[in-house]
Amino acid sequence: MRLIPRIAKLLAIMMAGIPALKAAANGFAIPDQDAFATARGEAVTATADNPSAIFYNPAGITQLEGHNLRVGIYAIDFDSSFKPPEGAPNQGHTYRNSENIAAIPRSFYTYTPADFPLSFGLGIYAPFGGKTSWPQDTGFRSVALEGSLTYLTINPVAAYQVTPTLSFGAGLMLNSVDLSMEQGLRAFEKPLVNYFRFGGDGWSVGYNLGARYQPLEQLAFGVSLRSKAKVMLDGQTEFEQQPFISSSHRSAQAEFTFPLSVISGVSYRPTPKWNLEFDASYTDWSSFGTTTIQQASPPFPLRAEIPVALNWQSSWIYELGATRYFDNGWNVSAGYAFSENSVPDENYTPLAADLDRHFFSVGTGFKGKHFSFDAAYQLGYGPTHTVTGSTPSSTPGQIAGQTADGKYAFSSSAVSLSVGWRF
Repeated sequence: MRLIPRIAKLLAIMMAGIPALKAAANGFAIPDQDAFATARGEAVTATADNPSAIFYNPAGITQLEGHNLRVGIYAIDFDSSFKPPEGAPNQGHTYRNSENIAAIPRSFYTYTPADFPLSFGLGIYAPFGGKTSWPQDTGFRSVALEGSLTYLTINPVAAYQVTPTLSFGAGLMLNSVDLSMEQGLRAFEKPLVNYFRFGGDGWSVGYNLGARYQPLEQLAFGVSLRSKAKVMLDGQTEFEQQPFISSSHRSAQAEFTFPLSVISGVSYRPTPKWNLEFDASYTDWSSFGTTTIQQASPPFPLRAEIPVALNWQSSWIYELGATRYFDNGWNVSAGYAFSENSVPDENYTPLAADLDRHFFSVGTGFKGKHFSFDAAYQLGYGPTHTVTGSTPSSTPGQIAGQTADGKYAFSSSAVSLSVGWRF
């Protein structure tokens, strides 16, 4: 019943050009970087035949001739909800994340000189991101209240066509990272003000690799790797705990390692009019183990070193897509993706509120001599995930006796648009 209004709202967001970044899938990864790929459930690692291959598989850009520019936007309206466990004072109430709309732009450019085996490209996109804001009375206030991650990657790449059937690609990832987190220092917001915030930003460097092999016209294989990227976030903490600690801030820093991911896929084309592909994507979220927020000379009882135990686990996304091409340049696509939960119950955090998710998508597109266009709609659904036996990742939740236990659910509606020019 809400489908048409949600699509209309997403289109309005796109036209307004909102640069917000508030949503994610696996962990807080954002795999949706092109409308054609989204329509196919992101199953394009072996296909990779437009400039967004810079993200999906840099080896694929050798299929492009001349100059190619592709820009687009992904807009999502999602509902992330929480129900307290049985026996809790607020049992039976449903809480919802108030940050539920995002519009995420991306752009890709490639150049292949005539009669030359090398291709070059530049991508600017957001491979990670998220924003979460929960009410004060959920029952996990001292575990988590708000979190925000803005992650922008500048990705120059080069690809070499070894033979007409085999290509390799590699690139450098320059990542700008801005992260903030907030939690309460007590279980309740009133009558005495209490909170703790950390915010910091920094740059990191990584790399991406890709290979594409098409031994037959009907069959192609692709593999892509994105490296780990370690970043030191420099910023400050802000805190207050009446009546003992007045509003204060201290310089602070924390180190995070964003995960390595590997994607492999196979594309089967029984005829030139059909392209079927299956991909499997592995992300090593175990790089999010225990980090430490180090702050300068905090007042008692706050500590200079604050350990934050995340202990996330590696997970997979399985993607299946199909495209039917028509003689007039148009195509239609459909896809499905299943994303595994990356956040174990033991240290579950409502700032990620991750769970198993299913994504269904459809789309259409047009490819002409100089102009191309793709549009996709994606429906996401996460069955209720019940968290039990969780331990807060940091000290305030442990002292306040609160946990993230309860029932979490997810649904989303997204629209993706991409436009390309060849010149």
